[in-house]
Amino acid sequence: MKENVSGCSVEEAMRLLGGRWRLLLASFLLDGPKRFNELRRHVPNISQRMLTLDLRALEEAGLVKRTVYPEVPVKVEYSLTVEGERLRKIVSVLQEFGLWLKDRKTAT
Repeated sequence: MKENVSGCSVEEAMRLLGGRWRLLLASFLLDGPKRFNELRRHVPNISQRMLTLDLRALEEAGLVKRTVYPEVPVKVEYSLTVEGERLRKIVSVLQEFGLWLKDRKTAT
C-alpha cells in the first residue's frame, strides 16, 4: 500500500478506502455477513481478482473478518468487525451526498 506523504489523517483514510470498490463493499457488509458471490452480484462490474484483493486489504486493516465454515463445499463469509462498523458514519454521509448529487443532476 502507498505511504502517507502529507501525514494528514484524511490521506491516511483515503489510502485504505480510496479505491473504487472498498467503501462500496463495506456498505454492503453493513447489512450483515455476505458470501463472496453475493458481493459479486451486488457489484457486477468488479472482477474476481479485484474483489479478492479489496477484501484482503480490508481484512488486513482489521475492518473485515473472513470466516471459513468447515462444510462441503467450504462456506466463506465476510463481515465487518467492530472496527469496521466505524465505517457506518462515512457510508451514511456518502449516501446522503450521492442522493444530493443525483437530485441535482436530474434538476438540471
